[in-house]
Amino acid sequence: MEALGNLGINLSYLVVQILNFFIVMLIMSFWAWKPIVKMLDERSAKIAQSLEDAKEAAEARENAQKESEKIVAEAQAERASIIAEATKRAESAASEVQKSVEQERAQLLEQAQEAAQQYKESVLLDIRPQVAAMAIAAANKIIGTELDEARQKVLVDEFFSGITAGKVSVLEGADIQGENAVVTSAITLTPDEKKQIDGGLKDKLGSETEIDFRVDPGILGGIVVRVGEHEVDGSARRQLETLQQTLN
Repeated sequence: MEALGNLGINLSYLVVQILNFFIVMLIMSFWAWKPIVKMLDERSAKIAQSLEDAKEAAEARENAQKESEKIVAEAQAERASIIAEATKRAESAASEVQKSVEQERAQLLEQAQEAAQQYKESVLLDIRPQVAAMAIAAANKIIGTELDEARQKVLVDEFFSGITAGKVSVLEGADIQGENAVVTSAITLTPDEKKQIDGGLKDKLGSETEIDFRVDPGILGGIVVRVGEHEVDGSARRQLETLQQTLN
């Protein structure tokens, strides 16, 4: 005690101060410390929650960015697919249009050719009397005598159709076989002449035979019959060629 006195410390006063300190601490622990600690805990919790919210927000933003990129990529892929499909459809439509145009063009050409052929045959049929008249006039000069009108007509018809006494002379003794036949004459044959030739061919080839009649003024007269690879030439041109070879 004396030592404390020598140091200038009053023990009683020191004890009182220590007691006061503990009392103040006790009071602070009840009225200030706990609220301060509570406030600090709440602040720490808010900070932790804010950090957690910020983390979740960052993750949400990152997910949103990824989802956005995915949506953009899908949209681009869908757009590319739509463009490719549209291009394919356009090309297909253009191809169909071109095909349709080509078919129509081919049909028009075919119709034009058929019309030209029909016109040609019609003209040849119309000029047949004039050709016959010239042929008869030439024959009259050659034989030096006049032929009666009926005989003239018979001779001209036989010359151009190859039909003599109701028979197709070129088919007499001809050995032909097939299902389709092409008959070529110098001028258009009359319906009756076609009927007789049709009957003669079907007698040889069968009733189911298909016969196509064509006109080629180059054979001069008579008819040429082709069945498959076989040809029976009864044309005036052929007869003239044979006569020329004989004279040579």
